[in-house]
Amino acid sequence: MTASPDPTHILKTGFSFWSSKVLLTAVDMGLFTSLGDRKMTATELGEKLELHPRAFYDFFDALVAMGFLHRDGDGPEGKYFNTPEGAHFLNENSPNYIGGILVMLNARLFRFWHDLPEALRTGKAQNESKHGKKGIFEELYADVPRLEQFMGAMTGISRINFQAFAEKFDFSPYRTMCDVGGATGLLSIECAGRHPHLKCISFDLPPVEAIAKRHIARAGLEDRVTTASGDFFRDPLPKADLITMGMILHDWNLEKKMHLIRSAWDALPEGGAFVVIESLIDDARRENVQGLLMSLNMLIEFGDAFDYSGADFRSWCLEVGFSRVEILPLAGPSSAGIAFK
Repeated sequence: MTASPDPTHILKTGFSFWSSKVLLTAVDMGLFTSLGDRKMTATELGEKLELHPRAFYDFFDALVAMGFLHRDGDGPEGKYFNTPEGAHFLNENSPNYIGGILVMLNARLFRFWHDLPEALRTGKAQNESKHGKKGIFEELYADVPRLEQFMGAMTGISRINFQAFAEKFDFSPYRTMCDVGGATGLLSIECAGRHPHLKCISFDLPPVEAIAKRHIARAGLEDRVTTASGDFFRDPLPKADLITMGMILHDWNLEKKMHLIRSAWDALPEGGAFVVIESLIDDARRENVQGLLMSLNMLIEFGDAFDYSGADFRSWCLEVGFSRVEILPLAGPSSAGIAFK
């Protein structure tokens, strides 16, 4: 007997913006940071966050039911506290904090995704530029404090994959690495910190260089991680045995993607390798939901930018002249595409 169709998955997905907004709001309010390593009653936590008493129990208990908070006891005497994951990833005082990207999702992308139907019909970006303002990168690079805040947000979400790459990739054949679009220098810091023989260059636009230098100094790696500034669409890339791009290639249309791949080819010696770290879509485009949704996000952010599969990356790199391409799974839905020269 054939089972009747079940609407649960449809309804769960349809209502998922409710749970998303609850988590994003909690992070934006600093709830997990306010708790820290303490236990607090609903009244104590609600007053600290300056919430109305009507909201205390529904908000906090929803987070408990969703698995983002723990609670000892019930009712007014019950005390809320962080889960291990909340303490590790959502407390701003943790070195593993990833909440910055969630704050950005709440502040920007939650409302821009409301215009997904328009993006699908027009193929045009639905970000600030739609409302007569400059695009995100133009705005950020003109405002260094906001730029640093944005890079902090991206650092949180990138760290897990960069650490996985530093652990899983075989660096032994390579002595030098240039991370293109290096931002805070995080990928260079992770790789140099794990592989003492490696010297790295973090390459990005001039306003970023001072930010990267501070992060590199904080990591105590100034002797093996340096910075270089330039525009990767106008300037040649620094020469290195290994050229990396972490969450860079997906920001652009195909013409610009090919420009960056050719630039990497030109900067590499024979035997060198070019690496991209992205939410690479599975070749059949059936499984990596995050990669496919990220590509829709690129439509909303930039219009003609898009994410891509390992097969796409392989065909582009072989066209440029790379001899072979491998895909290395990293953390969650992300992978490294590795093209060998």
